[in-house]
Amino acid sequence: MTTPKTPVADAGGGASGTTVAAVAHPAAEAFAAAYPVRPVPATGPVETSPIATTPAALEELDPLWRAVVHETRTRGNDIHLPISLAFAERLCRAYPDADAELVRVATLLHDTGWAHVDESRIISEGFAGDWRKAAIRYEHEKQGCEVARRVLPGLGYSPEFVERVCDIIDGHDTRPVAHSLEDALMRDADRLWRFDQAGIALASSWFGMDPATYTDRLAAEIVPELITQAAHDMAVADLARSTALLKTAVIR
Repeated sequence: MTTPKTPVADAGGGASGTTVAAVAHPAAEAFAAAYPVRPVPATGPVETSPIATTPAALEELDPLWRAVVHETRTRGNDIHLPISLAFAERLCRAYPDADAELVRVATLLHDTGWAHVDESRIISEGFAGDWRKAAIRYEHEKQGCEVARRVLPGLGYSPEFVERVCDIIDGHDTRPVAHSLEDALMRDADRLWRFDQAGIALASSWFGMDPATYTDRLAAEIVPELITQAAHDMAVADLARSTALLKTAVIR
């Protein structure tokens, strides 16, 4: 499935929800100039089968997973992060110009900061009202960067690479625009997991919604946020499967 190709200057900038004229950060401007059409067309193969058929398979990331086991035990990260990483790997194949290692590592670590904030505030503040601007959202991004800076050097990652990872983690929920293709792919992977049945089951409870209401929200609000065409196609395919499986047309 494809969507009309729209110049960024004429439409919301994917997940940014802004126009080129409103973009102020130099990195955001550079990204918008390099990829002026939204959703960003894929240059590689786009796989839209159920994500369970292609789990994240890179064993070289296993040491990193082991280093953040504690961080995966908060807010369902042990479900959210592996599924998001599987989507990230698919997106990297669809966009071979991206630095796949950077996308994968940033995706694996992006929500680890939730383990280092007040857990009692995660649902009440982070998933209510204008949740994108909730203080705890900023806190978990900063804490995620601290996790990256703590674990990555000991696993052989360079200081420059670590800071590139942190540049993506810091603002992945609260910054309105992507600063690079890698940033965009991580953001899309973070959203795509919600369209899988497991994501719907978990995330709908965070927002206090039944599955039918939550999938309506995915269609109305999250699909338009996706920055890349590949992510859009994956989301639409997954949403169709999930709504059929969960019978949301009837159970509402």
